[in-house]
Amino acid sequence: MLQNNPSPTLDELFDRILARQPDRPALIDPPDKLRVTGQSPQSLTFAQADRAVSALAAHFIDAGLPVNSVIAVQLPNTIELVLTVLAAYRAGLIVALLPQLWRQAELTVAINRTGARAIVAMGNIDGVDHADLAMNAAAEVFSVRHVCGFGSNLPEGMVPLDIAADRKIDTTRLAVQDSRRAALVTFEASGSGFLAVPRTHVNLIAAGLAVFLESELPQSTTILSALAPSSFAGLTSSFVMWLLSGGTLAMHHPFDENVLLRQIETERCDTLIAPAPLALRMAEAGALSSVPGLRHVVGLWRVPEQVGSSALWPDNERQMTDVYLFGEAGLFAARRAEDGSPAPIMPGPYRSPPQVPISSTAGEIVLTPNGTLGLRGPMVPIAAYAAPAQPSDAFGTPPPQPDYVDTGYAARIDRATGTIAITAPPAGVMAVGGYRFPEQDLQEWARRLGPNAMLTALPDRLSGHRLAGRASDNARAREALTELGLNPLMVEAFRDRPGTG
Repeated sequence: MLQNNPSPTLDELFDRILARQPDRPALIDPPDKLRVTGQSPQSLTFAQADRAVSALAAHFIDAGLPVNSVIAVQLPNTIELVLTVLAAYRAGLIVALLPQLWRQAELTVAINRTGARAIVAMGNIDGVDHADLAMNAAAEVFSVRHVCGFGSNLPEGMVPLDIAADRKIDTTRLAVQDSRRAALVTFEASGSGFLAVPRTHVNLIAAGLAVFLESELPQSTTILSALAPSSFAGLTSSFVMWLLSGGTLAMHHPFDENVLLRQIETERCDTLIAPAPLALRMAEAGALSSVPGLRHVVGLWRVPEQVGSSALWPDNERQMTDVYLFGEAGLFAARRAEDGSPAPIMPGPYRSPPQVPISSTAGEIVLTPNGTLGLRGPMVPIAAYAAPAQPSDAFGTPPPQPDYVDTGYAARIDRATGTIAITAPPAGVMAVGGYRFPEQDLQEWARRLGPNAMLTALPDRLSGHRLAGRASDNARAREALTELGLNPLMVEAFRDRPGTG
């Protein structure tokens, strides 16, 4: 029950839908889940999902995890992810999302940074033994007391989880729901390293509403999400939008175009949420015209400086909404114009929906004195990005902290139109698809491989950057990076090219 707190938590949003339509389909697995995880795909109604959430929440409570402790989650885009997040909230826990690409080195840093008490992983994802990764990371971190996972053939010491378990929850041990409490921790790459960014339920719902209202999605919509659920934006644009719509969430493990198109048709999805460059490419190729039931496309741009110069949206039958992502700092959304061009972005408050004068302010875009784009508003975790405290002046008054987050993206105001143009990404940060990391890591890993090794990031239109490596022995370089616990993007930069040994 809420106490003097009018805003619901995400678990309470789920409960409201459950009360209205317990038998409506809630969650649908990717049809190729067996290939991805070795587990058969499932489909759950809200009532079935509620029983699974309660069983998982009971497991976390019985394991002795204290209220407000952090649980680290590294799962694919399957129903286990959604159920685990809801169960954690029901048990009063905070979820730390770990990107699927992360291996032992990054997992250990993130878990140490948050003091996570538990890890939840999938036994196997795309042929990678994630259970073993979780166990090895837990062995290096003092705070972890509980490691559990979904799947079969889990290693000794890892507690198996089962969404079909008949496990009752002791409601007297549930924490009081409070939307102002921290709910999510994600990780931001900056020039100085990784930053843990916490958000409350209020922050997450505000972000979801900014996208949901701008894209004009209908209530009870059927959403197909093709995004990896490892970031604030990934969770907001799928999980939170699903709860706001009260509809059905179908999940796609990125990425197989044929599987995705079959899912849209089979599940009668009217909304697709996907990386924007991918959605544009599919629309230009005419692939989306084969699924006439699709009406809304929400495209996420992890390289927002590319939106203004992107191709026109060519599909008049489907509305395209661009979502500008600024790492873990925040986002804003803008529907494309009737001619398919990106909407002009103005400085100042942006509203949801923008054409209604009395609508709520979703956030504000500012141009900072540094010539960069800043964000403020109910979704932006300003405290997480605050600079270290500066010494007081001669009168004992510390200098004021800005009331916005500087995203680091270079920006300017067009004098003719008054619109904001985003011109360059933050210095010192590389982006490869949805994976961001400090530029200094490239030099560090190359140094570990010896004087003849080189690792560099090349500009890439679709993903921001792509990695390329060169060593006297590429196979040995790959092996060494794997032993260091690095993710596949680093390792595969040293793949053998045609014509090389």
